[in-house]
Amino acid sequence: MFDSHTRLPTADELPDSDDTPVDNELQDLIPGLLKRLLASIWAERRDWFWGTDMGIYFDPDDTPMVPDGFLALGVPRVKDENLRRSYVLWEEKVVPVLTLEVVSRTRRSEYRQKKLDYAELGVRYYVIYNALRQVKESFEVYRLEGGEYVRLEGNPVWLPEVGLAIGAERGVDQGIEREWLYWYDESGCRYPTPEERVEAALRSAELERERAERLAARLRALGIDPDA
Repeated sequence: MFDSHTRLPTADELPDSDDTPVDNELQDLIPGLLKRLLASIWAERRDWFWGTDMGIYFDPDDTPMVPDGFLALGVPRVKDENLRRSYVLWEEKVVPVLTLEVVSRTRRSEYRQKKLDYAELGVRYYVIYNALRQVKESFEVYRLEGGEYVRLEGNPVWLPEVGLAIGAERGVDQGIEREWLYWYDESGCRYPTPEERVEAALRSAELERERAERLAARLRALGIDPDA
């Protein structure tokens, strides 16, 4: 780790990208959905940050870790109007509580080296989503215990430090029907996406309109003017 007695570069002085493009659209879409859900679930909170394909700098002399997604708690959601370019540990002073890796056809050591790296950093939860698996489960959650990651069973999996559960199930996002990752409450109920909330509100309004029309029709049948 870094030496706190030396002059450390700021986030503005560090590269904000490793210039490595994602090789699978899911590496953007899945973390993006989780972030949109958090923005809805925690709309009143300002003490969390979700990074997508953003560098986590842990030592000024090392290249950053760049998970597909990560969650940090106890940090400002928005630092300033220019937002974060990267996540710099010697500025934030908070290790992310969760990192997410979406496995692509070009595997990037998600099951080996990244496990070791995130464990050394002290990330409590490591989530791997591997849509390419045909037999084994595509969704895995690991918890750091005694310096090593231990697989947690279940879907969804409750994360006490986060106050949410994370899981995988089929659904529709942005018109795409497939398996996605979602956040859940402690009882295992899935939080709806912002789009689903809008659709539910529209359906509710339509049902209310139909109910009012049926009531008006009954009143007219009784000789009562519903507009009177």
